[in-house]
Amino acid sequence: MSNEDREKAIDLDKLIHEPARLQLMAQLYVVEEADFVFLMRRTGLTWGNLSSHMSKLEEAGYIEVNKEFQGKKPRTVLRMTEAGREAFDTYRSALDDVLKETR
Repeated sequence: MSNEDREKAIDLDKLIHEPARLQLMAQLYVVEEADFVFLMRRTGLTWGNLSSHMSKLEEAGYIEVNKEFQGKKPRTVLRMTEAGREAFDTYRSALDDVLKETR
C-alpha cells in the first residue's frame, strides 16, 4: 500500500466506518426517516446495540432522534441530518477511491 493509499484510508470517517454504524447510516440515507423497530429489524442489531450506535451518531450531529407517542406506545424516529448526509457522501467517495486502487 502506497503512502497516498494510507492517507486515503486514514481519511475514512471512523465513526461511520464501524460496521453497525455504517449499516445504520446506509439505511437512513435512502429514507426520509425510520423508526427504531424498523432499523433494528433491518440491521439485525439488538435494542442496546442500536441505541448505543444511535447515540454516537446523534452526538456527532449525523442523525436526529425524535421520541413521540403513537397512542400510548412510545416511538423513536431517526432521521439523517444534512451534516450526516454530507459525511456519508464524503465517506462513500473516500471508500470508492481506496477500492479503486485495488483494481
